[in-house]
Amino acid sequence: MDFQKFENNYLLRLDKGEEIISTLLDFCTKHSISLGKISGIGSTNKVKIGLFNTHTKRYSSKEFIGDFEIVNLTGNISTMNDEPYLHIHATISDSNLDAFAGHLNSAIISGTAEIFIECLPGRVDRKFSEEIGLNLFRFIKE
Repeated sequence: MDFQKFENNYLLRLDKGEEIISTLLDFCTKHSISLGKISGIGSTNKVKIGLFNTHTKRYSSKEFIGDFEIVNLTGNISTMNDEPYLHIHATISDSNLDAFAGHLNSAIISGTAEIFIECLPGRVDRKFSEEIGLNLFRFIKE
C-alpha cells in the first residue's frame, strides 16, 4: 500500500494480495482517523459480501472467487470501544458485467485498488443494539 495526504484527506493505492478491510483498519489506527468517508474502485479475485436479515438479526454472506471489478466501494469510519470501526458496502461485477453488491466482509486485491478517505472533524461512536442486532451510531454530545 502507498498513500498521499491532501489536507484532511488521503488517497490510497492498495496492491495485489492486500486485504481491504484489514489494510484500512490498520491505516486508520496508524493515522488516528476516527471519523470519515470511504470511496473507491479496484479489482479483486476473492471477495466476501453479505446481507443483513432484519428478522433473524444475522448476516448471510457469499464468497466470490475469480476476476471481479470493484465497481464501487463506499462506507464510513467511526469508532467502537475506542478502536476504528469500518462499515463498507461494495458492488462488484464479473466478466459478463453482472453485478453483485452487499456489506463488504473481505476482499483480496488482484490488481490494485484506489481508495479515498475523507477525514471529518469530531468523533462518532457505535453501540450494539439488541433490538436491531447491529452496531448503531451513538452520537457524542459535547
